[in-house]
Amino acid sequence: MPAPLPRTWLVFLAASTLSQLGDSVLWFALGWAAASHGGQVAALVLTASGLPRLILVLVGGSVADRVGARRLLLCTEAVMIAVCLALAFGLDATGPTPWLLAAAGLASGVVSAFSLPALGSMPRRLVDDAALPRALALRQGLGQAVLLAGAPLGGVLVATVGLPVIAVADAACFAAVLVVVAVLRPRRDVGPARERFWRSLSDGARVVARTRGLAGALVLTGAVAAVVLPVSALLVPLLGRESGWGAGTTGFVVAAQAAGSIGVALVVARTGTTGATGRAVALGLAVAAAGVALVASSGDGAPALTAGAAAVVGAGTGVAVAHLAPFVLGSAPRTHLARVQAWTALAQLAPVVVSNNLLGALAERTSPGAALCCCAVTLGVCALAATRLRAASS
Repeated sequence: MPAPLPRTWLVFLAASTLSQLGDSVLWFALGWAAASHGGQVAALVLTASGLPRLILVLVGGSVADRVGARRLLLCTEAVMIAVCLALAFGLDATGPTPWLLAAAGLASGVVSAFSLPALGSMPRRLVDDAALPRALALRQGLGQAVLLAGAPLGGVLVATVGLPVIAVADAACFAAVLVVVAVLRPRRDVGPARERFWRSLSDGARVVARTRGLAGALVLTGAVAAVVLPVSALLVPLLGRESGWGAGTTGFVVAAQAAGSIGVALVVARTGTTGATGRAVALGLAVAAAGVALVASSGDGAPALTAGAAAVVGAGTGVAVAHLAPFVLGSAPRTHLARVQAWTALAQLAPVVVSNNLLGALAERTSPGAALCCCAVTLGVCALAATRLRAASS
Protein backbone atom coordinates (compact mmCIF):
# COMPACT_ATOMS: atom_id res chain seq x y z
CA MET A 1 0.00 0.00 0.00
CA PRO A 2 1.53 3.37 -1.01
CA ALA A 3 2.28 5.85 1.75
CA PRO A 4 -0.35 8.56 2.34
CA LEU A 5 0.11 11.80 0.44
CA PRO A 6 1.61 14.65 2.51
CA ARG A 7 -0.90 16.61 4.57
CA THR A 8 0.51 19.88 3.24
CA TRP A 9 -0.36 18.80 -0.31
CA LEU A 10 -3.86 17.67 0.68
CA VAL A 11 -4.56 20.98 2.42
CA PHE A 12 -3.28 22.97 -0.55
CA LEU A 13 -5.25 20.78 -2.97
CA ALA A 14 -8.45 21.25 -0.97
CA ALA A 15 -8.08 25.03 -0.99
CA SER A 16 -7.15 25.25 -4.68
CA THR A 17 -10.02 22.93 -5.65
CA LEU A 18 -12.45 25.09 -3.70
CA SER A 19 -11.10 28.14 -5.53
CA GLN A 20 -11.43 26.33 -8.86
CA LEU A 21 -15.05 25.51 -8.07
CA GLY A 22 -15.77 29.12 -7.13
CA ASP A 23 -14.17 30.30 -10.36
CA SER A 24 -16.12 27.75 -12.41
CA VAL A 25 -19.41 28.87 -10.87
CA LEU A 26 -18.60 32.55 -11.36
CA TRP A 27 -17.59 32.12 -14.99
CA PHE A 28 -20.72 30.16 -15.78
CA ALA A 29 -22.72 32.98 -14.22
CA LEU A 30 -20.82 35.66 -16.12
CA GLY A 31 -21.14 33.71 -19.37
CA TRP A 32 -24.87 33.43 -18.80
CA ALA A 33 -25.09 37.17 -18.18
CA ALA A 34 -22.96 37.94 -21.26
CA ALA A 35 -25.17 35.72 -23.44
CA SER A 36 -28.13 37.95 -22.59
CA HIS A 37 -26.37 40.75 -24.54
CA GLY A 38 -25.92 38.55 -27.62
CA GLY A 39 -23.26 36.32 -29.14
CA GLN A 40 -20.77 39.11 -29.84
CA VAL A 41 -20.65 40.23 -26.22
CA ALA A 42 -20.35 36.63 -25.02
CA ALA A 43 -17.46 36.05 -27.43
CA LEU A 44 -15.82 39.31 -26.34
CA VAL A 45 -15.90 38.27 -22.68
CA LEU A 46 -14.36 34.87 -23.49
CA THR A 47 -11.69 36.50 -25.66
CA ALA A 48 -10.91 39.11 -23.00
CA SER A 49 -10.22 36.29 -20.57
CA GLY A 50 -8.47 33.80 -22.86
CA LEU A 51 -6.23 36.00 -24.99
CA PRO A 52 -4.14 37.56 -22.15
CA ARG A 53 -3.64 34.11 -20.67
CA LEU A 54 -2.34 32.81 -23.98
CA ILE A 55 -0.03 35.79 -24.55
CA LEU A 56 1.35 36.18 -21.02
CA VAL A 57 1.58 32.64 -19.65
CA LEU A 58 5.28 32.24 -20.56
CA VAL A 59 6.02 35.54 -18.84
CA GLY A 60 4.09 34.27 -15.81
CA GLY A 61 6.21 31.13 -15.66
CA SER A 62 9.43 33.13 -15.83
CA VAL A 63 8.26 35.51 -13.08
CA ALA A 64 7.27 32.58 -10.85
CA ASP A 65 10.73 31.03 -11.11
CA ARG A 66 12.41 34.42 -10.56
CA VAL A 67 10.49 35.60 -7.50
CA GLY A 68 9.30 32.23 -6.19
CA ALA A 69 6.01 30.46 -6.88
CA ARG A 70 4.73 30.89 -3.33
CA ARG A 71 5.43 34.63 -3.27
CA LEU A 72 3.77 35.11 -6.66
CA LEU A 73 0.67 33.16 -5.56
CA LEU A 74 0.33 35.40 -2.52
CA CYS A 75 0.18 38.37 -4.92
CA THR A 76 -2.14 36.83 -7.52
CA GLU A 77 -4.66 35.51 -5.00
CA ALA A 78 -4.76 38.91 -3.26
CA VAL A 79 -5.35 40.64 -6.61
CA MET A 80 -8.15 38.23 -7.50
CA ILE A 81 -9.85 38.90 -4.16
CA ALA A 82 -9.85 42.60 -5.04
CA VAL A 83 -11.09 41.87 -8.59
CA CYS A 84 -13.99 39.74 -7.33
CA LEU A 85 -15.02 42.30 -4.72
CA ALA A 86 -14.83 45.12 -7.29
CA LEU A 87 -16.91 42.99 -9.67
CA ALA A 88 -19.51 42.38 -6.96
CA PHE A 89 -19.71 46.11 -6.26
CA GLY A 90 -20.03 46.91 -9.97
CA LEU A 91 -22.71 44.28 -10.52
CA ASP A 92 -24.69 45.60 -7.59
CA ALA A 93 -24.36 49.19 -8.82
CA THR A 94 -24.84 48.88 -12.58
CA GLY A 95 -25.82 45.30 -13.31
CA PRO A 96 -23.98 42.99 -15.75
CA THR A 97 -23.10 45.61 -18.36
CA PRO A 98 -20.91 44.46 -21.29
CA TRP A 99 -17.98 46.70 -20.31
CA LEU A 100 -17.99 45.36 -16.75
CA LEU A 101 -18.08 41.73 -17.88
CA ALA A 102 -15.27 42.34 -20.38
CA ALA A 103 -13.17 44.15 -17.76
CA ALA A 104 -13.63 41.25 -15.34
CA GLY A 105 -12.60 38.81 -18.06
CA LEU A 106 -9.51 40.85 -18.91
CA ALA A 107 -8.41 41.15 -15.28
CA SER A 108 -8.96 37.43 -14.66
CA GLY A 109 -7.06 36.48 -17.81
CA VAL A 110 -4.04 38.61 -16.95
CA VAL A 111 -3.83 37.39 -13.36
CA SER A 112 -4.35 33.73 -14.27
CA ALA A 113 -1.49 33.94 -16.79
CA PHE A 114 0.79 34.48 -13.77
CA SER A 115 -0.94 32.16 -11.31
CA LEU A 116 -1.35 29.08 -13.55
CA PRO A 117 2.37 28.23 -13.90
CA ALA A 118 2.93 28.80 -10.18
CA LEU A 119 -0.05 26.63 -9.24
CA GLY A 120 1.03 23.95 -11.69
CA SER A 121 4.49 23.75 -10.15
CA MET A 122 3.25 23.33 -6.57
CA PRO A 123 2.77 19.51 -6.61
CA ARG A 124 6.49 18.95 -7.13
CA ARG A 125 7.31 21.53 -4.47
CA LEU A 126 5.09 19.80 -1.89
CA VAL A 127 5.28 16.11 -2.82
CA ASP A 128 8.14 13.61 -3.16
CA ASP A 129 8.86 12.53 -6.74
CA ALA A 130 7.77 8.96 -5.96
CA ALA A 131 4.29 10.16 -4.96
CA LEU A 132 3.98 12.74 -7.74
CA PRO A 133 1.84 10.59 -10.09
CA ARG A 134 -0.71 9.89 -7.34
CA ALA A 135 -0.80 13.56 -6.31
CA LEU A 136 -1.39 14.70 -9.89
CA ALA A 137 -4.01 12.00 -10.48
CA LEU A 138 -5.94 13.16 -7.42
CA ARG A 139 -5.76 16.75 -8.66
CA GLN A 140 -6.93 15.60 -12.10
CA GLY A 141 -9.93 13.76 -10.64
CA LEU A 142 -10.96 16.69 -8.47
CA GLY A 143 -10.53 19.09 -11.40
CA GLN A 144 -12.84 16.98 -13.55
CA ALA A 145 -15.37 16.85 -10.71
CA VAL A 146 -15.29 20.66 -10.50
CA LEU A 147 -15.94 20.93 -14.24
CA LEU A 148 -18.82 18.50 -13.85
CA ALA A 149 -20.41 20.37 -10.95
CA GLY A 150 -19.60 23.98 -11.84
CA ALA A 151 -22.25 24.63 -14.50
CA PRO A 152 -25.27 23.12 -12.71
CA LEU A 153 -24.25 24.70 -9.40
CA GLY A 154 -23.77 28.03 -11.18
CA GLY A 155 -27.23 27.75 -12.70
CA VAL A 156 -28.81 27.16 -9.31
CA LEU A 157 -26.93 30.03 -7.66
CA VAL A 158 -27.70 32.48 -10.47
CA ALA A 159 -31.39 31.75 -9.99
CA THR A 160 -31.29 31.95 -6.18
CA VAL A 161 -28.64 34.36 -4.87
CA GLY A 162 -27.59 36.39 -7.91
CA LEU A 163 -24.30 37.47 -9.49
CA PRO A 164 -22.96 39.85 -6.79
CA VAL A 165 -23.19 37.17 -4.08
CA ILE A 166 -21.46 34.66 -6.37
CA ALA A 167 -18.60 37.13 -6.92
CA VAL A 168 -18.20 37.65 -3.17
CA ALA A 169 -18.19 33.87 -2.62
CA ASP A 170 -15.45 33.51 -5.24
CA ALA A 171 -13.43 36.16 -3.39
CA ALA A 172 -13.78 34.05 -0.24
CA CYS A 173 -12.47 31.00 -2.15
CA PHE A 174 -9.42 32.95 -3.29
CA ALA A 175 -8.94 34.08 0.32
CA ALA A 176 -8.83 30.43 1.42
CA VAL A 177 -5.98 29.76 -1.02
CA LEU A 178 -4.21 32.92 0.16
CA VAL A 179 -4.31 31.77 3.78
CA VAL A 180 -3.10 28.26 2.94
CA VAL A 181 -0.23 29.52 0.77
CA ALA A 182 0.78 31.98 3.50
CA VAL A 183 0.98 29.16 6.05
CA LEU A 184 2.61 26.45 3.92
CA ARG A 185 6.37 26.24 3.52
CA PRO A 186 7.39 24.06 0.54
CA ARG A 187 10.20 21.73 1.61
CA ARG A 188 11.21 20.60 -1.89
CA ASP A 189 11.89 24.01 -3.32
CA VAL A 190 14.89 25.85 -4.66
CA GLY A 191 15.69 29.52 -4.38
CA PRO A 192 14.42 32.04 -6.94
CA ALA A 193 16.33 32.30 -10.21
CA ARG A 194 18.89 35.11 -10.34
CA GLU A 195 19.36 35.63 -14.08
CA ARG A 196 17.97 38.59 -15.96
CA PHE A 197 14.31 38.47 -16.93
CA TRP A 198 14.80 38.02 -20.69
CA ARG A 199 17.48 35.40 -20.06
CA SER A 200 15.08 33.65 -17.71
CA LEU A 201 12.35 33.69 -20.36
CA SER A 202 14.56 32.26 -23.11
CA ASP A 203 16.13 29.78 -20.69
CA GLY A 204 12.75 28.13 -20.24
CA ALA A 205 12.57 27.43 -23.97
CA ARG A 206 16.15 26.14 -23.92
CA VAL A 207 15.42 23.70 -21.10
CA VAL A 208 12.30 22.40 -22.84
CA ALA A 209 14.25 21.86 -26.05
CA ARG A 210 17.28 20.20 -24.43
CA THR A 211 15.67 18.04 -21.74
CA ARG A 212 15.31 14.57 -23.18
CA GLY A 213 11.70 13.66 -23.92
CA LEU A 214 10.23 16.94 -22.69
CA ALA A 215 9.68 18.70 -26.02
CA GLY A 216 8.11 15.57 -27.51
CA ALA A 217 5.84 15.20 -24.49
CA LEU A 218 4.67 18.81 -24.82
CA VAL A 219 3.97 18.37 -28.55
CA LEU A 220 2.00 15.23 -27.71
CA THR A 221 0.13 17.11 -24.95
CA GLY A 222 -0.88 19.83 -27.40
CA ALA A 223 -2.00 17.37 -30.07
CA VAL A 224 -4.13 15.42 -27.59
CA ALA A 225 -5.68 18.59 -26.14
CA ALA A 226 -6.50 19.83 -29.65
CA VAL A 227 -8.74 16.84 -30.36
CA VAL A 228 -9.95 15.75 -26.91
CA LEU A 229 -11.14 19.05 -25.43
CA PRO A 230 -13.41 19.92 -28.40
CA VAL A 231 -15.16 16.55 -28.10
CA SER A 232 -17.13 17.49 -24.99
CA ALA A 233 -17.10 21.27 -25.41
CA LEU A 234 -18.05 21.48 -29.10
CA LEU A 235 -18.70 18.24 -30.98
CA VAL A 236 -20.95 16.37 -28.55
CA PRO A 237 -23.30 19.40 -28.26
CA LEU A 238 -23.38 19.64 -32.08
CA LEU A 239 -24.03 15.90 -32.29
CA GLY A 240 -26.82 16.25 -29.74
CA ARG A 241 -28.54 18.95 -31.77
CA GLU A 242 -28.21 16.92 -34.97
CA SER A 243 -29.62 13.85 -33.24
CA GLY A 244 -32.51 15.77 -31.70
CA TRP A 245 -31.43 15.38 -28.08
CA GLY A 246 -32.37 17.93 -25.47
CA ALA A 247 -29.92 19.89 -23.37
CA GLY A 248 -30.29 17.48 -20.46
CA THR A 249 -29.49 14.41 -22.55
CA THR A 250 -26.50 16.11 -24.17
CA GLY A 251 -25.26 17.17 -20.74
CA PHE A 252 -25.58 13.56 -19.58
CA VAL A 253 -23.27 12.43 -22.40
CA VAL A 254 -20.71 15.13 -21.54
CA ALA A 255 -20.93 14.16 -17.87
CA ALA A 256 -20.27 10.52 -18.77
CA GLN A 257 -16.96 11.50 -20.37
CA ALA A 258 -15.97 13.43 -17.24
CA ALA A 259 -17.07 10.53 -15.03
CA GLY A 260 -14.81 8.10 -16.93
CA SER A 261 -11.84 10.40 -16.42
CA ILE A 262 -12.66 10.91 -12.74
CA GLY A 263 -12.89 7.16 -12.11
CA VAL A 264 -9.48 6.46 -13.62
CA ALA A 265 -7.88 9.42 -11.83
CA LEU A 266 -9.11 8.22 -8.44
CA VAL A 267 -7.80 4.71 -9.07
CA VAL A 268 -4.38 6.06 -10.04
CA ALA A 269 -4.41 8.38 -7.02
CA ARG A 270 -4.72 5.29 -4.84
CA THR A 271 -2.48 2.80 -6.64
CA GLY A 272 0.01 4.94 -8.58
CA THR A 273 1.12 4.62 -12.20
CA THR A 274 2.97 1.93 -14.10
CA GLY A 275 6.67 2.23 -14.87
CA ALA A 276 6.16 1.98 -18.64
CA THR A 277 4.99 5.55 -19.22
CA GLY A 278 5.07 5.50 -23.02
CA ARG A 279 3.10 2.28 -23.31
CA ALA A 280 0.55 3.39 -20.72
CA VAL A 281 -0.02 6.73 -22.50
CA ALA A 282 -0.28 4.92 -25.84
CA LEU A 283 -2.81 2.46 -24.45
CA GLY A 284 -4.91 5.25 -22.94
CA LEU A 285 -4.92 7.22 -26.20
CA ALA A 286 -5.81 4.12 -28.21
CA VAL A 287 -8.77 3.48 -25.91
CA ALA A 288 -9.80 7.14 -26.21
CA ALA A 289 -9.57 6.93 -30.01
CA ALA A 290 -11.86 3.90 -30.01
CA GLY A 291 -14.27 5.70 -27.70
CA VAL A 292 -14.41 8.79 -29.93
CA ALA A 293 -15.06 6.58 -32.96
CA LEU A 294 -17.90 4.90 -31.04
CA VAL A 295 -19.37 8.30 -30.13
CA ALA A 296 -19.27 9.28 -33.81
CA SER A 297 -21.05 6.11 -34.90
CA SER A 298 -23.63 5.95 -32.10
CA GLY A 299 -25.02 9.48 -32.37
CA ASP A 300 -28.14 8.35 -34.24
CA GLY A 301 -28.77 5.56 -31.74
CA ALA A 302 -29.74 5.55 -28.09
CA PRO A 303 -28.17 8.35 -26.04
CA ALA A 304 -27.26 5.80 -23.38
CA LEU A 305 -25.01 4.04 -25.91
CA THR A 306 -23.33 7.34 -26.77
CA ALA A 307 -22.87 8.07 -23.05
CA GLY A 308 -21.17 4.71 -22.61
CA ALA A 309 -18.84 5.50 -25.51
CA ALA A 310 -18.13 8.92 -23.98
CA ALA A 311 -17.21 7.23 -20.70
CA VAL A 312 -14.69 5.13 -22.64
CA VAL A 313 -13.22 8.38 -24.04
CA GLY A 314 -12.91 9.76 -20.52
CA ALA A 315 -11.32 6.58 -19.17
CA GLY A 316 -8.77 6.46 -21.99
CA THR A 317 -7.79 10.11 -21.68
CA GLY A 318 -7.69 9.70 -17.90
CA VAL A 319 -5.09 6.93 -18.22
CA ALA A 320 -3.05 8.98 -20.69
CA VAL A 321 -3.12 12.19 -18.64
CA ALA A 322 -2.40 10.37 -15.38
CA HIS A 323 0.87 9.12 -16.87
CA LEU A 324 1.77 12.06 -19.13
CA ALA A 325 1.36 14.84 -16.51
CA PRO A 326 3.90 13.44 -14.00
CA PHE A 327 6.22 12.61 -16.91
CA VAL A 328 6.27 16.29 -17.94
CA LEU A 329 6.48 17.80 -14.45
CA GLY A 330 8.95 15.17 -13.28
CA SER A 331 11.25 15.85 -16.24
CA ALA A 332 11.55 19.56 -15.41
CA PRO A 333 14.61 20.76 -13.46
CA ARG A 334 13.54 22.12 -10.08
CA THR A 335 14.93 25.52 -11.08
CA HIS A 336 12.50 25.66 -14.03
CA LEU A 337 9.29 24.14 -12.67
CA ALA A 338 7.03 27.13 -13.32
CA ARG A 339 8.55 27.83 -16.72
CA VAL A 340 7.97 24.25 -17.85
CA GLN A 341 4.40 24.47 -16.53
CA ALA A 342 3.94 27.67 -18.52
CA TRP A 343 5.03 25.85 -21.69
CA THR A 344 2.63 23.04 -20.78
CA ALA A 345 -0.23 25.51 -20.47
CA LEU A 346 0.70 27.10 -23.78
CA ALA A 347 0.85 23.67 -25.41
CA GLN A 348 -2.70 23.01 -24.24
CA LEU A 349 -4.22 26.43 -24.92
CA ALA A 350 -2.86 27.40 -28.33
CA PRO A 351 -3.78 24.28 -30.37
CA VAL A 352 -7.34 24.27 -29.03
CA VAL A 353 -7.91 27.81 -30.32
CA VAL A 354 -7.15 26.52 -33.83
CA SER A 355 -8.76 23.09 -33.59
CA ASN A 356 -12.07 24.42 -32.24
CA ASN A 357 -12.47 26.56 -35.35
CA LEU A 358 -11.31 23.84 -37.77
CA LEU A 359 -13.47 21.12 -36.23
CA GLY A 360 -16.46 23.46 -35.99
CA ALA A 361 -16.13 24.33 -39.68
CA LEU A 362 -15.76 20.65 -40.62
CA ALA A 363 -18.82 19.70 -38.56
CA GLU A 364 -20.85 22.43 -40.27
CA ARG A 365 -19.74 21.47 -43.80
CA THR A 366 -20.07 17.71 -43.30
CA SER A 367 -21.34 16.44 -39.94
CA PRO A 368 -20.31 16.29 -36.28
CA GLY A 369 -19.69 12.57 -36.77
CA ALA A 370 -17.11 13.29 -39.48
CA ALA A 371 -15.33 15.76 -37.20
CA LEU A 372 -15.33 13.19 -34.40
CA CYS A 373 -13.82 10.61 -36.76
CA CYS A 374 -10.98 13.05 -37.50
CA CYS A 375 -10.40 13.35 -33.75
CA ALA A 376 -10.32 9.56 -33.44
CA VAL A 377 -7.75 9.21 -36.22
CA THR A 378 -5.57 11.92 -34.69
CA LEU A 379 -5.70 10.21 -31.31
CA GLY A 380 -4.64 6.97 -32.96
CA VAL A 381 -1.61 8.72 -34.45
CA CYS A 382 -0.85 10.22 -31.02
CA ALA A 383 -1.01 6.73 -29.49
CA LEU A 384 1.66 5.53 -31.91
CA ALA A 385 3.82 8.57 -31.14
CA ALA A 386 3.44 8.02 -27.38
CA THR A 387 5.31 4.72 -27.55
CA ARG A 388 8.49 6.74 -28.25
CA LEU A 389 8.31 8.75 -25.00
CA ARG A 390 11.61 8.57 -23.16
CA ALA A 391 12.36 10.26 -19.86
CA ALA A 392 15.48 12.28 -19.25
CA SER A 393 16.75 9.73 -16.78
CA SER A 394 16.16 6.67 -18.96
